[in-house]
Formats: sequence, structure tokens, C-alpha cells
Amino acid sequence: MNITKSINKIAMMGFAALVLSLASSSFGEVRAQKPIDTKPVLTEQEKRLFADFDQRVKDYLEQRKAVAKKLPSLSKEATPAEIEAYQKNFVERLRAMRAGTKPGYIFIPAFTTYVRRTIQTEFPPKDKAEIKQTILEAENKAVPLKINYPYPESQELTQMPPTLLLKLPTLPKEVKFRFVKKHLLLVDSDNGLIVDYTLNALP
Repeated sequence: MNITKSINKIAMMGFAALVLSLASSSFGEVRAQKPIDTKPVLTEQEKRLFADFDQRVKDYLEQRKAVAKKLPSLSKEATPAEIEAYQKNFVERLRAMRAGTKPGYIFIPAFTTYVRRTIQTEFPPKDKAEIKQTILEAENKAVPLKINYPYPESQELTQMPPTLLLKLPTLPKEVKFRFVKKHLLLVDSDNGLIVDYTLNALP
């Protein structure tokens, strides 16, 4: 697979506005995914788990910012070719910075256990069946479970079931949860890189 070509195709689908923002604000304001309702009440242990997860995500965002700061700024009149070159350079540097990162960098075992237990115990049988159907029917079986590899543009980007999303930590706009079969991924929203993954999060 031509990794660089795949990354560039993903990036050019909506990266122009982002890189212009990066030039002045290093990724700008972090906005959260909007849930459809309030978050559930967490135990003290779950609060600590969520706080740990949030910090690990922030660490990844700091890596992105560090890469952006080292790149030359793009002008507001940047051409598509200049934007593509910027993005290619950005992704190459980010992948180099994260070389050697292993699965579990963000999805620690306790978090995977929480996701699996939540799906298993917090939903009535009908809702649980609908969640599994939505996830398992997605056309994304060819997505590689490899950190720093791109999520192929040919593969379906399944939206997380809203009822499940409510039970998970709120993510900044730079990253999204994705399921591939029974495995949970964290994917960079802007360049498609797989930030982390955990196996068998879907019980």
C-alpha cells in the first residue's frame, strides 16, 4: 500500500481550512464532540480513568502542536499544491515523532475493560443488539490495525452509535472513535492516521 498517497488523498478532502488555522494558532481551539444528552454519573474510579484518558489524548495533541510549530506558515493564498506539500511534511514529521509507539498508548487495559463492560451491562438487549449490528455491518474490514498508518479512504467510516458515545469520554475535534469489527480505534480527524487501537472492545 502506498501510505503517503493514501494519507494525501484523505488530507486534501478538507485540510485547506485547517492548515490556515494551524499557521496562526497551532490547531486552534479544541472543541468537543457534541453528545445528544448529558453524560452518565461516574464512580470515583471511572472519573480517574476518564481523567487519565483525557491526559493521554492531550499528550497526542501536544505532539501535533509541536510538529506544527516547526513547519513554515502557510499564507491565506496558499495553493492546493502548497497545502498538499505542507500536509505531507506534517504527517511525515508526526509519524517520525511517534515512531515506536505501541498499542495501549492511549487505550490502556482498564479503559478497554470499561468499554467492554459498559456495552455488556449498561444497555438493554435491544440497544446492545443495535449497537453491535451498526458496528459489525460496516464495510471496513480492510483497515489495518497499525499505529501511524492511515485509515484507508476506501473503507467505511462508521459513526459511533450515539447511545454508546454518551458513555465514553468526550473527545476534542482532532480525534474520533472508530470501530473496525470488534476493535476500537482512535483516528486523527484531519489526516486519517490511526493514533491507537485496542482489540476486542466490543464484547
